Amino acid sequence: MLRFDTFDAAYRHGLRWVYEAPQHFSTPRGFASRENLGFCFELTNPLARIPYSAARKTNIVFNFAEALWYLSGQADLDRIGHYAPSIRKYSMDGSTLTGTAYGTKIFHFGGAAINQWKQVAQLLREDPSTKRAVLQIFDAHELLVADNIDVSCTLGLQFFARKGRLHAAAFMRANDAYRGIVSDVFSFTFLQEMMAHQLGLQLGSYYHYVGSFHIYEPDIAAVERFLAEPPSSEASAHLLPAMPEGDNWEAVRVVLQHEQELRHNRRQITVEGLASTGVPIYWQQVLGLFEVHRQIHYEGRINQGLVDCLPAIYQWLIASRWNNLFLARQN
Repeated sequence: MLRFDTFDAAYRHGLRWVYEAPQHFSTPRGFASRENLGFCFELTNPLARIPYSAARKTNIVFNFAEALWYLSGQADLDRIGHYAPSIRKYSMDGSTLTGTAYGTKIFHFGGAAINQWKQVAQLLREDPSTKRAVLQIFDAHELLVADNIDVSCTLGLQFFARKGRLHAAAFMRANDAYRGIVSDVFSFTFLQEMMAHQLGLQLGSYYHYVGSFHIYEPDIAAVERFLAEPPSSEASAHLLPAMPEGDNWEAVRVVLQHEQELRHNRRQITVEGLASTGVPIYWQQVLGLFEVHRQIHYEGRINQGLVDCLPAIYQWLIASRWNNLFLARQN
């Protein structure tokens, strides 16, 4: 199996493979794409979960919004559509998502509304050697819905507690090699980290398995720009901050409450106000990202003072994507 220390390296390898040596030129549902079958890799450090690239302007706010949307267990379009308006086209009723809403599968699966997260955590505590710690995502019923435009790309996630570390594996029926994999790896390693700390385990490796690995033709020019950019020698040094040790569920609930207020522009959070939320610094910084997005969305500008209190990697990602929206530092 291919092994990488950073997702940046795995991402570059996978994109180049499909771009330069496609096995198939397929057109599912009329969308032309280059496709290879059977892609897998190991990410040895799941905190290196983003591409470190000026050409591929990662939306770190969306990444956190999606991962937390999964943890909310909800299927509402309002929450995730605020951060990625283009996702609205996948909703069949204009208010919810089905396949894409992995959180509903994880916390309310099927007619019995099974909390798979709770079951898996309990199973790993009782039998750390288990091979049954699986969160099922894909549901066969999704294919029974006529003209369903939102079928889960992820089949499931599996956790392994081995030698004091929690390893995770994601199994994908299909993965967009340019767009989808970036948010998927971020979210799944985030869930891995959340589960590891809940169980008191260290973070292990992350394994990513894909059936259909593809690039849609409209993204070819963007892929070419990315591949033409030399890999950064700094990528391995820019890990995302580590989640606090222990159970983080109470902090997640607080962050989700504040995120809702920010999303609807019902409040603002200053640098001083972050501390008053009562959550650990890691989660204060996540709220800082949501405040940055509130400023972008409602004010069309970013206050430099707020960004200055965030970790260097967040600062770099914000500047890389939204540099033209910064206010002068003295403001």
